[in-house]
Amino acid sequence: MDTMSMVTSILGMQQGNLQGQIATTLTRQNLDAEKFAVQTLLGTGSPSTANLGPGIGDNLNVTA
Repeated sequence: MDTMSMVTSILGMQQGNLQGQIATTLTRQNLDAEKFAVQTLLGTGSPSTANLGPGIGDNLNVTA
């Protein structure tokens, strides 16, 4: 195997590794966004209401 073939194969492997890292990062970001959306819809993981005024952030009584 000549030198150029070895260099080309090494660069190809590095490029494949970079593409894999980018795909992993994007997938993780997408999963985090989906997790946040589900938590928002379910009302879990919401911020604390400790610093809010009285009646802010409470459940709404729809039977009254």
